[in-house]
Amino acid sequence: MRLSHTKPYKGLIEILKNRSGRDNTGTISVRHRGGRQKRYYRIIDFKRDRRDDPAKVMSIEYDPNRTANIALVEYKDGEKRYILHPDGLKEGDAILAGKTDKIKPGNAMMLKDIPLGTEIHNIELYPGKGGQIVRGAGSSAVIVAKDATYADIKLPSKEVRKVSVVCYATVGRLSNIGHKLEKIGKAGRSRLMGIRPTVRGVAMHPGAHPHGGGEGRSSQGMHPKTKWGKPARGVRTRKNKWSSALIVKSRRVH
Repeated sequence: MRLSHTKPYKGLIEILKNRSGRDNTGTISVRHRGGRQKRYYRIIDFKRDRRDDPAKVMSIEYDPNRTANIALVEYKDGEKRYILHPDGLKEGDAILAGKTDKIKPGNAMMLKDIPLGTEIHNIELYPGKGGQIVRGAGSSAVIVAKDATYADIKLPSKEVRKVSVVCYATVGRLSNIGHKLEKIGKAGRSRLMGIRPTVRGVAMHPGAHPHGGGEGRSSQGMHPKTKWGKPARGVRTRKNKWSSALIVKSRRVH
């Protein structure tokens, strides 16, 4: 899909502060982040809350803050919004959020109104909260079953999860499918993207990492550990027991 050669719509961009992997307390929660280029955040309409109101696709644009492309849509009253761009949606196409018989990319509707086997993305987990899952480039989920209360959704990870049938989702697969095949090309581009270097634990001295030390090149010599001595692989870290009841089939191979 060719992108439109237009600048971002000024009414839907804001300055994005560079927090460099820090959480709301200022503590680093994601390591090896920082030093990226300045960029503006595009305000995306994840809720699609203008129901039964058709909109026209004005342009398809690149978004530096996500892997998928975005589309600028305009409603009849002149309001413009950004949405995630589904593959196959073109400039000039009309889209709708609400109950409709047209099951085509870009239309958003409740899960109970979407036929089984349909590819969907930008899926709500709680009604009215806005899409939270399946938002990356080229990704899509599939509705595999439905009852009066829940729809079974097969996610890109192969996990099958129950979601309320009154939650909204958008029809289609997200654009920029070839993103996973893209090569960064050089270390400098990683730095511009805000990704800082990662040093292997076996290359450190024993005071800096459990894998460190040894004369010459050495393997770990132990079960893999994190920098802080916690098991690095094969240990479950999931704590959300409430939502585990909604997982029909785990993404892990048992």
